[in-house]
Amino acid sequence: MHRELSLTEVENFPALDWPEIAPRLSLNVYNSLNRALDAQDGGVLTQQESLALAECSGDDLLGLLAAANLLRCELAGNLVTYVVNRNLNFTNICFVGCKFCAFSRGPRESDTYFYSPEQMAQKAAEAWQLGAREVCIQGGLPHGLPPFYYRDILRAIKTTTPHMHIHAFSPMEIVYGIELTGMTLADYLSMLRDNGLDTLPGTAAEILDDKVRHVLSANKLSTAQWIEVIKTAHRCGIHTTSTMMYGHMETPAHWVHQMRLLRDIQSETGGFTEFVPLGFVHQNTLLFHQGLARSGPTLAEHLKVHALARILLAGSINNIQVSWVKLNRRLSQLCLHAGANDYGGTLMEENISREAGATAGQYTSPEDFQSLILEIGRIPAERNTTYTRINIKLPLQEFSTEETREPEFA
Repeated sequence: MHRELSLTEVENFPALDWPEIAPRLSLNVYNSLNRALDAQDGGVLTQQESLALAECSGDDLLGLLAAANLLRCELAGNLVTYVVNRNLNFTNICFVGCKFCAFSRGPRESDTYFYSPEQMAQKAAEAWQLGAREVCIQGGLPHGLPPFYYRDILRAIKTTTPHMHIHAFSPMEIVYGIELTGMTLADYLSMLRDNGLDTLPGTAAEILDDKVRHVLSANKLSTAQWIEVIKTAHRCGIHTTSTMMYGHMETPAHWVHQMRLLRDIQSETGGFTEFVPLGFVHQNTLLFHQGLARSGPTLAEHLKVHALARILLAGSINNIQVSWVKLNRRLSQLCLHAGANDYGGTLMEENISREAGATAGQYTSPEDFQSLILEIGRIPAERNTTYTRINIKLPLQEFSTEETREPEFA
């Protein structure tokens, strides 16, 4: 039997090094972690070994966290990156009815809004003036959307701010766009790309298991549709992120299945830039109030999911992002100790997590990120969306060569 860790032990895990904790692990967990560390590749682990890591507790959990931190250092260096961006939600009107969402509104509710492409372009221009180099665009799915509305947003923004990176439209929105236009998936994605779409968020994934998806949102795209959109985007030269929502009604087996599936897709296409674990924010959601979900992740689950992602995705997707809007300040830092190497975006105007009950705020400035990163002894660096340009935000002479080692991005 594994002993239960105290809250203090969990919170103080960053003080533990791998060589210190390794002798206290069960043999199977030690062997699995050691093989992943030696190979710097989670692909060496079987599904059974991966599940054992996902279900570990006690000292084995501390070992998982320490191993993930070591692997993070080897694969991503000591930089913690972030992107200066603005979140633009073009409408909160939506017919999909996801039970985990508190952002959407029915068309007759009093606080609905809908931005025109020209208004979106104005917001993008404002963001550029404030230093943003990416806009992240998603929204509700209203009935009667103009068939080429998504294309028109892209055109308007690129006309106003031609050098702004547009990271836009979840796979659910892509499926809706195909329904509206009657185009094929490949042709539709190619049209968006040619009109200014730079990258696609790999959101709307939640848990890639149709039984769970049916409870979360009966009207949402299927697992097969999500995979098809992502693979087709990659084949069209559009990179995407990848995500997973945890802490609701899923099990550790779902985590493992999703991460191994993402590895398989990455092996085929090479199109993922990062993996983003998204903790379920329960307070204002139907899913929780109908008794269908637990009350969000525990501290141990938050840390475990980030660490598991680092171990299982190593050698495949080497950037693990902390979704700071769903976590408090200290917890986001702990997740950076548990395998993550990226803070995501400044956002400026985050609404979806806030409506669900998140309290971390709508905006974190670059200076705030730098402060959070320096507090844990890491090096802040501003990046572009695809991690191909990185600008360290402190004088290089302050650090040794070891500290500023280059990350080996996937």
